[in-house]
Amino acid sequence: MLELSSNVAALQPSATMAISTRAKELIAEGKDVVDLCVGEPDFPTPGFISEAGIQAIRDGKTRYTPAAGIPQLKAAIAADIQRLSAGSIEADAGGVVVSAGAKQALFNVIFSLFGPGDRVLIPVPYWTTYPELVQLARADPVFVEGDPQRSFKVTTDDLDRAAGGDRVSGLMINSPSNPSGAVYSREELEEIARWAADRRVWLVSDEIYRRIYFGGQLAPGIFDLPPEILERAVLIDGASKAFAMTGWRLGFSYTSRELASKITALQSQTTSNATSLTQWAALAAYQRTEVADVEVERMRAAFKRRKNLLVEQFQAHLPEVPFVEPEGAFYFWVGIRGLARDGEGSMELCERLLGEAGVALVPGAAFGDDDFFRISYAYPEDTLRDAVQRLAASRK
Repeated sequence: MLELSSNVAALQPSATMAISTRAKELIAEGKDVVDLCVGEPDFPTPGFISEAGIQAIRDGKTRYTPAAGIPQLKAAIAADIQRLSAGSIEADAGGVVVSAGAKQALFNVIFSLFGPGDRVLIPVPYWTTYPELVQLARADPVFVEGDPQRSFKVTTDDLDRAAGGDRVSGLMINSPSNPSGAVYSREELEEIARWAADRRVWLVSDEIYRRIYFGGQLAPGIFDLPPEILERAVLIDGASKAFAMTGWRLGFSYTSRELASKITALQSQTTSNATSLTQWAALAAYQRTEVADVEVERMRAAFKRRKNLLVEQFQAHLPEVPFVEPEGAFYFWVGIRGLARDGEGSMELCERLLGEAGVALVPGAAFGDDDFFRISYAYPEDTLRDAVQRLAASRK
């Protein structure tokens, strides 16, 4: 029997990737499968960004860069943070650490801030990677239940109940949320940030979907808040979702310079720099903001149309199936009631629907709630209609 380090013995693979891989295997076998698992835009990377990457190859920009990223990109990201913030923040490029995707940025931050004995609050439903990364740091994830009537968003009362009387070191917030699409208002964020500041809890805000918001062009973020309550706040963001650059792998963290230096040291001993070509491509996205904003708006409007379509389709064909109407991102959080048979949880339901209806979905158990499943609507409208019709037919 293979003996593994306790560092990874309990580590689980990404449920999203595992189910999507199975769906692709069935498709390769000639099966008729609609795969709604993976959360990545189905749009091509905007041409001006791709051209910048191609030009970087032509210019020979293929060597190592500083571990935290090229100075030009760090400065452009800091300027963009300030541009998109309603608060009085003066973003410092020295606080930016560019990484190989937002997932690495999260790993860097969690591994740098938390360790054995630390308790980190994670609202449910959560992105599947959060508890795994917390446990990799040998800290303890503590799950916080929110009210379904509030789209599962947590309040400070919920945080108090989950924390109990014990010391809490960190709190993860993801808005817009994967998997629910819920969005915290500025007032809700400020209440949570003050709660964390009063208790000297690190607030890690994952805002990777911030530009995919249906209540306007930009969802509220932590740097819309008063700076005095953000001393122990960390921003996680990246180019993957808003700029359709998932495969390029470009994320970043924004923290104090002191913490950024530690994160940089950690990254220098693990992956070192994000791919040089990706950094030069992303520089175009963060520098040429007028062009980038037009491209982002085009994709955001398409996601909003798809969201509205799914709401209409569920109301027409599956009226008894509950769901959370998303305010952002591109996920539909759907209850299993009305689709599941006796004794079925989300895993069993999704396995059956893949086999019988040919629809690949991600079970809610992977996100901490076995009563739901996730649909990604980063797919064409005809595909989404087909999927709902298949789900409706599966009840017969």
